[in-house]
Amino acid sequence: MLPESRLRPPSGPLAGRHIVVTRPAGQAQHLAAAIAREGGSAVLFPVLEISDIDDQAALIDIAGRLDSFDLAIFISPNAVSKALKAITALRPWPLTTRVAAMGKTSERALAQSGFSDIIAPTGRFDSEALLEMPALQRMAGKQVVIFRGDGGRELLGETLASRGATTEYVACYRRGKPALDAAPLLRLWARGELDAVTATSSEGLRNLFDMVGRRGQAWLRKTPLFAPHQRIALQAERLGLEQVLATEPGDDGLMAGLIAYFSDNRRNEAGGSAPGTRDGR
Repeated sequence: MLPESRLRPPSGPLAGRHIVVTRPAGQAQHLAAAIAREGGSAVLFPVLEISDIDDQAALIDIAGRLDSFDLAIFISPNAVSKALKAITALRPWPLTTRVAAMGKTSERALAQSGFSDIIAPTGRFDSEALLEMPALQRMAGKQVVIFRGDGGRELLGETLASRGATTEYVACYRRGKPALDAAPLLRLWARGELDAVTATSSEGLRNLFDMVGRRGQAWLRKTPLFAPHQRIALQAERLGLEQVLATEPGDDGLMAGLIAYFSDNRRNEAGGSAPGTRDGR
């Protein structure tokens, strides 16, 4: 016999909803668990593959010179894990080098690694928000290292340099498009059971669009897409998605957007004033 909890239908504002979580493998658990707590089913479909860079020479070089830097900035949780793994294998982190994180997930990763004095924005989670922090205003003579993936925006380094800092980028991981079969998503779409997609990077959204193929793209364009940053929302619109919902930052912002949307949808279904998401397709 099934446990009683398995016999009861799911409850909560996301009850019965299938929601795609596109974060990289190993980084989706927090959002997936939040969706489950509200009654939904998280469909894990990582659209970015994170791997070590082939040449670790730059990381090894930085490890030897780390004492000379006033500030180390980590662009992502992957930057935290990959950079710290390489550096702490060679030496302890110097007490004189402060750390900064772009967003909450990176801040949590640094805290879990033993850092307490972390510079991080609270409202938005991007380069612009970090650059507004008081600690990054007076940078004359400061030495700054920025840990990131291969490539990316140059705004952070350029702005800090304009404030008088000497900046250095270090790539500590590579991003790629996973070789993942999209058939599970296509089956859900075909049955009218895929209710929403979350996208947490513009590059990842472009990968998703390619990975689902022409048939999936037609469904994706009709599916509500929740994006925690305006840049991702603009990318979705450029790809032709018709229901793009920009939320507040981070997983909390995504959850608030999902709950608000499907709570309104459920009320409309109950009142008969508008079709539900599934019927609306």
